[in-house]
Amino acid sequence: MRIVLFGKNGQLGWELQRSLAPLGEVIAMGTHDQPCANFTLPSDVATTTRKLAPDVIVNAAAYTAVDKAESNLRDAALVNSTTPGMLAQVAQDLDALFVHYSTDYVFDGSGSKPWKEDAPTNPLNAYGRTKLAGEDQIRLSGCKHLIFRTSWVYGTRGSNFAKTMLQLAQTRDTLKVINDQIGAPTGAELLADITAHALLATMAQPELGGIYHVSSNGETSWHGYARYVLTAARKAGLPVTVDDSNLLAIPSSNFPTPARRPLNSRLDTNKLCTTFGLHLPDWHIGMDRMLAELLQN
Repeated sequence: MRIVLFGKNGQLGWELQRSLAPLGEVIAMGTHDQPCANFTLPSDVATTTRKLAPDVIVNAAAYTAVDKAESNLRDAALVNSTTPGMLAQVAQDLDALFVHYSTDYVFDGSGSKPWKEDAPTNPLNAYGRTKLAGEDQIRLSGCKHLIFRTSWVYGTRGSNFAKTMLQLAQTRDTLKVINDQIGAPTGAELLADITAHALLATMAQPELGGIYHVSSNGETSWHGYARYVLTAARKAGLPVTVDDSNLLAIPSSNFPTPARRPLNSRLDTNKLCTTFGLHLPDWHIGMDRMLAELLQN
C-alpha cells in the first residue's frame, strides 16, 4: 500500500507518520517540500499526487489560524477547501481512499447535546465555513473517503493550549480563562491511531467510508482544562505562580476575538465506536501522558 501524507510537520501529521508506517510505504510531505505540497497552489499539489499514484491520500494539512482566517479568507479557502477538493478528485480518478480531517466548528455551538454527524451545520466563522466547504467538495467528488471531525487537538509537538498555560503560569500572577466553551481535549496520538485502524478497515470494506466524529470521552471548559494542567505542573515541581484562586473563570463575552467560537464543542462518537469497534479513553488519560512528557523535560 502506498500512502501519501500531507501536513507531516503538524501535531497530527507528526503522529500519523508513526501510526501509518506499519501499513505500507508512507510518503510524508510538508508545505516546503518538493515536489509541491503547498496547499495554496492547488493544481501543483494535485499534479504531485497524480504522479505519486497512491492507494491512500491522507490530508493532515489545514489553515487553523481561526482569527486570521477572518481577514485572510483567500488562503484559508485554498488550504481548507479548494485543494482538498482537488485532491478528492485525484482520489476519485485513481480509485484511492481519501482521508481528511475537519472540525466541530462546522456547527454553531448551540445547545448542550453532543453533535451527531447528521446534525445541521451552521459555522460561526470563516474557518468553519472553509472547513465545511472542504467536506462538501470531498463528498461531491464521489471518491472513497473518511472525514474525521474532531476538536481541541493537542500534541507534544508544536504549540497548544496546555503549553501556553504552562508558560504563562510561570510569568504571571493571575490568568483569565474562558469557562463557557465546552469540549474534550483530544490527543493527536489518539487521532492518528484511530486513523490507521479505520483506514485499514475501510480499505477492506469501502462501504464504511463517510463522516465520523472523533474526540476523547468526557468534557471540560477551557478553564477546567487550564486548572488541570496547572495542578499537574505544581505536583511536578514546576515554579507556577498562579494558584487556583488566581485562575479566573470568564465568559466568552469578556474576551472578544475576530472570529466567534462555538460554546458547545461536544461531539457524539457513537457512530465511530460502533462501526470500528473502538473504545475512546477519557480526556484525562491522554492529557496525563502528554503532561508527563512535557514536565519531565
